[in-house]
Amino acid sequence: MSSINFKHLRYFWMVARSGSVARAAERLHLTPHAVSGQIGQFEETLGVALFRRVGRRLELTEAGERILGHADEIFALGDEVLELLRDPADRPAQRLAIGIADSVPKSVASRLLAPALHAGVAIRLVCREGRLEPLLAELAVQRLDAVIADRPMPSTVGVRAYSHLLGDSALAVFGAPALVAGLGDDFPGLIDRAPFLMPGEDVAFRAPLLQWFAAAGLRPRVVGEFDDLALLKAFGQAGEGLFVAPAAIAPFICAQYDVDKLGEIAEVREHCYLITPARRLTHPAMIAIHRVARQELFAVPAGHPASDPPASELARSELPIRGTAGRRSKRGASR
Repeated sequence: MSSINFKHLRYFWMVARSGSVARAAERLHLTPHAVSGQIGQFEETLGVALFRRVGRRLELTEAGERILGHADEIFALGDEVLELLRDPADRPAQRLAIGIADSVPKSVASRLLAPALHAGVAIRLVCREGRLEPLLAELAVQRLDAVIADRPMPSTVGVRAYSHLLGDSALAVFGAPALVAGLGDDFPGLIDRAPFLMPGEDVAFRAPLLQWFAAAGLRPRVVGEFDDLALLKAFGQAGEGLFVAPAAIAPFICAQYDVDKLGEIAEVREHCYLITPARRLTHPAMIAIHRVARQELFAVPAGHPASDPPASELARSELPIRGTAGRRSKRGASR
């Protein structure tokens, strides 16, 4: 084999991304028989099988998985070349569909996504919110371009995608001034027996937070449990209980909800991932999201896994854990 037949490579790529020969044939305006024949010729040329049939479904072989990752990059670059030749005035806004797991604080998501609107390309941002697994199913069928989540790709989900660690943050404890006035200054001891607003079971840091309470001998009085973190903060603003949120956005939380930051829990961290079908981030908007996360929102230090260039692959490492006890700061003092 002296060279790759890029027509065959595109047919393979379309079948792999469409999920079936029939759907790929429809998009290519060819018959399924013609597409199958071209895939067969490609496999014969390469000397490896790219697909295997499991029941009525096609699945990629290990060789097919490896080739698909490179095909994604090849055709993404080809699209960029064509885009460069178009008159900017004639370029329609690109649709960029981002899924946001409902366990991700919306104040974090909005700060991550805002730079995508100013990344040098005209885009129409489409945001979809929901539970992580349904969003990943949408990603698998190309209805979403990426998903922002508080955890990497679950190993139990059969979706081919890559998790790019954007950064992480210690948790901070907040409370309305009227509530915290009688709790004293002993952090974290003031949490004991205090009313507390607990995040729902889908939130990744919930279990580590409960473990931290147990290890510290703290027994907060849970008065509410919320899947919707914005609703949780609204209850916190009303003085119904203490709550936690990423320390990285503490100034925003204090100003937006008129609450005090009481201290930080360095041992429990909120993580943020960008999950994409491609191993490398090539879209300017995705690169902008990655850059603002590590340089501004999470201020990722050198050597941290999230400080790798946008071409980095799956990263699951965490920052070293340091035990700290925060000190109460009046709202706005941390700004």
